[in-house]
Amino acid sequence: MTSKTSQMKVPATYMRGGTSKGVFFKLNDLPEKAQQAGKNRDAFLLRVVGSPDPYSKHIDGMGGATSSTSKVVILSQSTHKDHDVDYLFGQISIDRALVDWSGNCGNLSAAVGPFAIQAGLVPSDRIPQNGTASVRVWQANINKTIVVHVPIRDGEVQEMGDFELDGVTFPAAEIPVDFISPADGTGHMFPTGNVTDDLVVPEVGTFHATFINAGIPTIFLQADALGYLGTELQEDINTDQIALDRLEKIRAYGALKMGLISNAAEAEIHQHTPKIAFVSKPKSYRASNGKDISEGDVDLLVRAVSMGKLHHAMMGTAAVAIASAACIPGTIVNIAAGGGERNSITFGHPSGVLKVGAIASRSDTGWIVEKAIMSRSARIIMEGWVRVPSDIFE
Repeated sequence: MTSKTSQMKVPATYMRGGTSKGVFFKLNDLPEKAQQAGKNRDAFLLRVVGSPDPYSKHIDGMGGATSSTSKVVILSQSTHKDHDVDYLFGQISIDRALVDWSGNCGNLSAAVGPFAIQAGLVPSDRIPQNGTASVRVWQANINKTIVVHVPIRDGEVQEMGDFELDGVTFPAAEIPVDFISPADGTGHMFPTGNVTDDLVVPEVGTFHATFINAGIPTIFLQADALGYLGTELQEDINTDQIALDRLEKIRAYGALKMGLISNAAEAEIHQHTPKIAFVSKPKSYRASNGKDISEGDVDLLVRAVSMGKLHHAMMGTAAVAIASAACIPGTIVNIAAGGGERNSITFGHPSGVLKVGAIASRSDTGWIVEKAIMSRSARIIMEGWVRVPSDIFE
């Protein structure tokens, strides 16, 4: 039987930001039923990406069948004072009908500035002929300010350049990104009140951990406590379902201890947060592109899991958490990096190395991270319209 359903045609831009890719929309370009949060918006975005896909390939959508490439962004002119745009991020599950709105994507944050300029959401008098346009972004998922410093040449966004980012094949223009006051909005950067805690996971074990709400809620563990070296690449872990299930169970009980969920089963519908990462002291290893990373090149090693799989590089928000934790003495991350107070670190990840910084200070209530800083790059890959069957709405 032939369906008479037609397809709707929606303006969209496909962009790389850092080591992620996503489909970008202006809010007022979305179908009317998808301009409000809810089931219709989620149904539209799921169909754009091609989820849920029991084959985990995203053949019939714009997704790339990985956590790094199953993302959507919605931008609008800001409703917040002294901000240019409001930025809403959705992490799309690959095999489930689920859009997780619980956190930000730090990598795609770098692409928000260029997209906002290209889309006409930043006043033209704010764009220099040559220099840098600083786009102030309100991150609507976590109610935080991000400042994206976009290079401008001849009045246009400069995309090409010689900045190399491990995990991205080709060089591009450098885009510094500032994450302002990245800790949880309530001020509880360490939700338990401690820089380290013991995490008891039934039938798995007890782990020394740092729980932090900065960039994105993250659970940091010691690599050796999990039986790892910290030099692992994706195939070392992602082909081991028993290991993945164990990490997911640890993540669920970590989320419970952080107060993010009321019972461990709820972690299933909050796949995007918290993240779980394991760290080790510096070691030499060969990155996924064949590049040799020397022990002397890095301060520590970090491996992170996103949406149930070891990430091929490092999530941008997790990099903010790493920078924040590293600058505070006594955390698992700080100890792995050699201890003491510091304002920047270079860490090794499966695709290479990344330098991140943070400015932290003590207050009467404990440590405060004023700003986390890292450089990414971004590029428009394709722009035009995405087509979606018109019968997806209720």
